[in-house]
Amino acid sequence: MASSPREDFVIIECREPHLIEPELTHEHVFLPAAEISNWDVSSIPPHHHIVKIQADRNRLIEHSSYFRGLLSGSFRESQKDCVIVQWNREAFIDIVKVIYSCPLDVTSKSFLSLFEAALFFGLEALLLKCKTWFAEKTSLRAILAPPIYLDDLIEIWNFDLKHGIGFISEPCTSYLARNFIDGFQMWAKSLGSFSYVPYNLLLSCLKHLHLMVDSEKDLADGILFWLTTNKESSKGFGRLENDCTDILKQIRIGLLPLWFVAGKKSCCYFSELANESIDSILNLIEHPDHGLVDSLGEGDRTRIRLTEFTEKLDLSGCPQITFAVLLLSMLPYSYDLDPTIKDRIKRSLINLTTDIPISKGLYPTLSFEAVREVDISNCPSLNLEAAIECFSKSFPSLRIVKAAHCWNFKTKALSQLVHKCPLVLEVDITVDISPVIPTQVSIMTSGSLIPPQVLLENEFTVLEDCLAGRLPSPRSITKLTLEGRTDFSDLDLQRISEFCACLDYVNLRGCTSLTDFSISNLISRCRKLHSVVVCDTSFGKFSIQALCADNTTIRPPHCRDENWNLLALKLQMLHMGGCKDVDEASLLELLSQAHMLKSLCLRDTHLTDDALYSFLGSCLEMLDISNTMVSANVLAHVVHGNPGLKQLKARGCKNLFHQCKSPEFGFSSSSEDFYLELGKKCQLEEIALGWGFSLFSFRTLKHAITSLRAITVGLGGTLGQDALTLLPATCPLLESVILHFQVISDGVVINIFESLRHLQELALCYCLGDLSPLSFKYSVPSLRKLRLERVTPWMTNADLVTLTENCGNLVELSLLGCTLLNSDSQAIISRGWPGLVSLHLEDCGDLTAKGVASLCDCIALEDLLLRHNGCGIEKNFILDAASKLPMLRKVSVDICDATEGDFNLPDRMDRHALSIVKIARCKLQRRSLDVNGLEIHKVPVHKQTLVVTRNNKHFIKTLVKQRV
Repeated sequence: MASSPREDFVIIECREPHLIEPELTHEHVFLPAAEISNWDVSSIPPHHHIVKIQADRNRLIEHSSYFRGLLSGSFRESQKDCVIVQWNREAFIDIVKVIYSCPLDVTSKSFLSLFEAALFFGLEALLLKCKTWFAEKTSLRAILAPPIYLDDLIEIWNFDLKHGIGFISEPCTSYLARNFIDGFQMWAKSLGSFSYVPYNLLLSCLKHLHLMVDSEKDLADGILFWLTTNKESSKGFGRLENDCTDILKQIRIGLLPLWFVAGKKSCCYFSELANESIDSILNLIEHPDHGLVDSLGEGDRTRIRLTEFTEKLDLSGCPQITFAVLLLSMLPYSYDLDPTIKDRIKRSLINLTTDIPISKGLYPTLSFEAVREVDISNCPSLNLEAAIECFSKSFPSLRIVKAAHCWNFKTKALSQLVHKCPLVLEVDITVDISPVIPTQVSIMTSGSLIPPQVLLENEFTVLEDCLAGRLPSPRSITKLTLEGRTDFSDLDLQRISEFCACLDYVNLRGCTSLTDFSISNLISRCRKLHSVVVCDTSFGKFSIQALCADNTTIRPPHCRDENWNLLALKLQMLHMGGCKDVDEASLLELLSQAHMLKSLCLRDTHLTDDALYSFLGSCLEMLDISNTMVSANVLAHVVHGNPGLKQLKARGCKNLFHQCKSPEFGFSSSSEDFYLELGKKCQLEEIALGWGFSLFSFRTLKHAITSLRAITVGLGGTLGQDALTLLPATCPLLESVILHFQVISDGVVINIFESLRHLQELALCYCLGDLSPLSFKYSVPSLRKLRLERVTPWMTNADLVTLTENCGNLVELSLLGCTLLNSDSQAIISRGWPGLVSLHLEDCGDLTAKGVASLCDCIALEDLLLRHNGCGIEKNFILDAASKLPMLRKVSVDICDATEGDFNLPDRMDRHALSIVKIARCKLQRRSLDVNGLEIHKVPVHKQTLVVTRNNKHFIKTLVKQRV
């Protein structure tokens, strides 16, 4: 920058603030005015604590009130050629650049230093620039723009608190409120700065109208994380104890998922609140609507958090959520105080089945246009027809609806949804997959427990009106998940295929009522499909023909490819595990055309080497060929061509252990060569292997499994203790370890617990070796799922107590063969793991010999299995458990444990959430004679299983030979 002849230069000596009386020996650097625009602060040596800057006196006076007073007033510095300023050198150089009109970017890191300097030196232009930047950044979501990092936000907020700036505090609070969930996940888990949020800032954020959370659980998680980390770092914990109450009061306990609050009963901060929340939830379930309406005007305790910024509403796992909760959350706040409206709401809720108040326009509900996704999974009390009306009025931009385990989501509700909410693209109405899969069990008898309901005439009225053109056709769904829906028939699928012709993803896993012909019809109509999940269905020859056939007669201009419209060529995901109706020839034809597949599941099919050799794709990321007859050679061939493979499941593949020859493809003839290829080509995240997986194989895969998240070793695998000892060091990111039929020891288990800090699931099933109580004396707070099957026969109640203390956050527990347990064990389990959602207890001594009482204190149970634990279970147990446990969907028992030799079965579908009941029956079989040959010893062995499943219209009673 050239200097003007009329410029009057002054030297500004900028000293670091800590240099109070600098000595002459301090080194300095000189920066001339002509080079201001090219100054590079990073090039200044760190030991140069003094920077001398040449600047134009008149320019300083013009742009800075500080220098105007200093250099043109009566101060003695006004007559000097050098003035001293104590300031951070990097910040001051930026200030001089601003005075010289050089471009300067404000960032999260630089804002406070620039703003403070602008205030001190009186730089109006810089002050305006900082204010504008701060206003813009704090008005945005962090995911939409480079975020203001939390440590910077805290520093900015503290600066305002100290100096009383005024305009900073509210934007800081609002920004933190709008970004609470995204910020918590990022700041707490990766940066660890969430715990440093000041108490007053956090409390103001929690009370802010713009507080944005997907669910009340997310808010509770954030608060508990803050409290826990502050307790660990706080010396004066007395203050924190007082602060807990005010912060915890901000949680709307009536809107928390049942499993969440049940799991927090042992939390030191949350125990009283958890009990209060459970009572509130159970009260809402028992008296769902009237008590809720009466609470209007008593604050926001039952109002779902919805703001103009809310994008996702997650109500999953809340059995207390009803239409009344939704309605009251959509009403303007002024309605809280109007008694006439209270009475009107009560009357409309009484007549809800015939008169939906939203559709009648009785209430002007609020609109939340930012909402894109709603999750109402596991909300059995919610009236779906009314809820859909509510969504259509209040969520006009809704794109995704998840309603898993909602059996009342019938075909009528689906057709209503796509019409009322025309922008919806994704629908998920998954339910539990029935254990009665025709290709997996031998069915002895089958029939309806209750006479099936007649299909209502208006079941498809809305859908047929749309197809006939009497109603406007809404935007088509592109992703549809019907997993486990045995109530959907061929007719249902046909009508859905006519209406949802733009599907690109469909999941029909476990839909055993559908025929191959109806699935092929869906495929033929939906020509945009690129993801098909049809595991355990009748998917067969017709469906494969639909995938491999071009059913169009008109080809686009200039298109010379005869196969341009073959769906097989476009497939990115194909999951057809368990589809036994697919023969080798059909499978070969399909795989030879599916070149673009990224995810392929062929488990439990008639897959052969020839069929898999025909696959020429190079994009695979997931491959499941479990329980097939493929060899190591063909698997090496596939791995060689798919270096991006991340998940490989090959349990039960006995041919991986056998040697074979294949000169055509040039690979060696042993399973070890397959592992060499896998270790050289891939970076795996999940593996499930068995036959042929040895210590040598493990070492060969060393470089391929450094990022492994999950490992399963099954029958035929021979890792040995040496490999299992190396496992934590080789795969430090493991979250799931499942071992079947492996040799283990205390050292192996202790090493896993001590080293794998991210471990969430551990399963030790039918393993050999010397395991003792020492294995479970190490704390593993991250563990969520634990299966101990035939590995801890020595476990006593004392050992069980130790397990609850060291693995206190379990949500799934399975114990098999713990023969020393007794009825007192129930109380230990329910007190130690009150938040369990899945509990399997089998061959556990006399655990149920005195009945089942304490286990029902695990109020959030969804899956309960009790078999061969002592004859003490009452005949009405299944119905009693279903009435006490509002989330219970699956129950498995054994006639051997029934005090009256049988169990009563459910007869009403609207009284509970039960969808699967399994009752096993044994027969006595001769085992041996006693030593004197006088008495024949008989033991119970499995005979048959009665399976009662729900299919929406009625219960189906099926007797199968297998133990399911």
